Amino acid sequence: MKKLLLLIAFISFSANAFSQTTVNQKFDEMLELLLSNSVSQITVDELEQMDGVCLLDARELEEYEVSHIEGAQYIGYDNLNKEILKNIPKEQTIVLYCSVGYRSEKVGEQLQKMGYTNVYNLYGSIFEWVNQGNSVVNENGTTTRVHTYNKRWSKWLENGTPIY
Repeated sequence: MKKLLLLIAFISFSANAFSQTTVNQKFDEMLELLLSNSVSQITVDELEQMDGVCLLDARELEEYEVSHIEGAQYIGYDNLNKEILKNIPKEQTIVLYCSVGYRSEKVGEQLQKMGYTNVYNLYGSIFEWVNQGNSVVNENGTTTRVHTYNKRWSKWLENGTPIY
């Protein structure tokens, strides 16, 4: 019985470790150092399988306007758009993203403190979304442009057109 429990624990750990990977190992290594894992993470694949999710963009408005994941609402980072939160029940599944996941993790921490119970951070955020071949949109429709925050961070965007 003890061996079975250890095997189950190992499989569970391995599945979690495997599910939190990006298409670029160096990107994973950077994220491992950058993120504190204070907010549960989901992968791009997991997000694509979810229904009824409230998707929130935790970047600045300028970045959101360049492009965002279709259906995402702008919540911001420096000045949270708290009007958005008035219409979101505390038990609603919320997935946050930013450029790579740092800012969305910090916003997720704030939402958890406010009593939201199903908050997730998209691992690798919009960079990983685009790197895996998914589209982003702006007011004119589908675009290849992605705001990369600055030139230094643009190296992690492997697909799309970096804008900074």
